[in-house]
Amino acid sequence: MDWNHQYAGLPDLRVHYVRHGQGDPLFLIHGWPEFWYAWHKNIPTLAKSFDVIVPDLRGFGDTEKTDGVPGVMTYAEDLQALADHLGIGRFGVATHDVGAGVMQVFARQWPERLTGLFLFNASHPGVGKRWAEADHLKEIWYQSFHQLDFAEALVGASRESCRTYFQYFLSHWAHDPHAYDDDLEAWVDNFMKPGNLRGGFDWYRATNESRLAAIRGDVPILDKITVPTRMLWGAHDPVLKAEWRDRLGDYFADIRIDVAEEAGHFVHYEVPDLANLEIEAFFKSLRG
Repeated sequence: MDWNHQYAGLPDLRVHYVRHGQGDPLFLIHGWPEFWYAWHKNIPTLAKSFDVIVPDLRGFGDTEKTDGVPGVMTYAEDLQALADHLGIGRFGVATHDVGAGVMQVFARQWPERLTGLFLFNASHPGVGKRWAEADHLKEIWYQSFHQLDFAEALVGASRESCRTYFQYFLSHWAHDPHAYDDDLEAWVDNFMKPGNLRGGFDWYRATNESRLAAIRGDVPILDKITVPTRMLWGAHDPVLKAEWRDRLGDYFADIRIDVAEEAGHFVHYEVPDLANLEIEAFFKSLRG
């Protein structure tokens, strides 16, 4: 596909995004280790029904790199500013992982801007101490590694070291370990760009304090998100376990949850036909 790359000059950030289609606006927000291209199997289909906008988050992909570690609210404010820049009032969002964390903050701050949320595998406060259960520690080592000053230098020491690092996550987190074989070099190309390793690792630095608080059992009391929400969780995700959906009702007032039996962490990429069908059906159901 001949991708329509565009840039938005926001007050403090130059945001790269891809935009296709027409109709109701629908943002697709990536996670880690990802960038806009993680949605390339979804954009062509969804663009037949929606005005699809797929940005790179701050520090990711071809969006500007900034100094310092941003706060979680900053990522949400970036999305609000991008929508304002594009003249979009209300919009839908499909997202997972990092993007789902950003959108939970956004949905509590500006629920009136959202028509609906479609979430794939998503961390939420109800995970709590389970992050650090004995049999799960082997799955979250990277979150601590990303706090280290030399993490980017080590992973980015060569193209081979970068490939080894991201091949591990893409193969281990997907249900089919070969799911990303055809796209692995695109991921390496992306993360070898100046600043992209740091930009991705900064998310884990921004959320480290809240993650450690959850592990200690200090779970915040939050108002439930009132935006209509649909959740499709990959059954075979080793890092964000499908069983952790049990507490979602404590944090979302209007949510429907199902499991994608043939997917791991990257549902939208691993089973794109199912993901596209469910996203389209959900947002069309909200029009009436």
